[in-house]
Amino acid sequence: MTVVRNQGVVGRLRTELETLPDALQRVAMQILEDPDGATRASIADLAERAGTSTATVTRFCRVLGFSGYAALRVALAAEGGRAEQARWETDIDREIEPGDPLDRVLGIVASADSRAIQETASRVDLDRIDRVAQAVAEAGRVELVGLGSSGTAARELAFRLERIRVPCWFRPDTHTALTNAALLRSGDVAIGLSHSGRTREVVEVLAEAREQGALTVAVTSFERSPMAQAADVVLTTAVHETTFRLAALSALHSQLLVLDLIYVAVAQRTYERTTEAFEVTARAVQAHRFADEPNRNRRNRSQEDQ
Repeated sequence: MTVVRNQGVVGRLRTELETLPDALQRVAMQILEDPDGATRASIADLAERAGTSTATVTRFCRVLGFSGYAALRVALAAEGGRAEQARWETDIDREIEPGDPLDRVLGIVASADSRAIQETASRVDLDRIDRVAQAVAEAGRVELVGLGSSGTAARELAFRLERIRVPCWFRPDTHTALTNAALLRSGDVAIGLSHSGRTREVVEVLAEAREQGALTVAVTSFERSPMAQAADVVLTTAVHETTFRLAALSALHSQLLVLDLIYVAVAQRTYERTTEAFEVTARAVQAHRFADEPNRNRRNRSQEDQ
């Protein structure tokens, strides 16, 4: 594993934690639990907390691409300083009071959503996206499952994939989702969405799909969650809460970013089929659109020429 500098040490560790050997995982988990504390701890302190040796901590640093523990501490301190500055600049206070004016509410909400999308983009594993997109493009059947706000994101991806001739279904009902997951087979894909990764129904559907040989994909904010354990591929998202929008309600935009990336990657792989599908579907609904006003069109063109 080599560190991706624009993603940051902490973001990289969150993404690749499960790929590390057990001893290195314990070191990574200590850093993730308290990044600021790691910048102040000696190598012996960190090794003791992780239940390992100083030699293992040194090996961990080198796997990350650092010359040693001192270099890692400097990187963590710099990263923590940038994050703190960003938090101070973008959302000095994310609390929204009942009497706050809408311009302040807008700033807080927009800042939280922007940061969540940026963090999700920085940690997304493009190799995993590529694997999922290729599987979806070739799948005989794609099943999507999610409840609540996550169901909204799942429904949106189903709509987009259907539009480009991907055999895709969204199942908001648990019994239907389970029975259809049982009909999947090798070459099919099941995608589950849950911010917490602990929605029992979604975990059960992915487990059933995996048992039948389908590729299972989890979109979640927690890579060590039960849903992640039931998936072949885990795609992580980031969230930033605000007042009235707890984590599960704040995850939608990040989830849509990941799903939109999958959709575009599928469309790239099925370019001719996708282009033909767009043309056919556009003609199908054309009669239900108001015709453009000729005079307005001429006026707009005239203004554009000026």
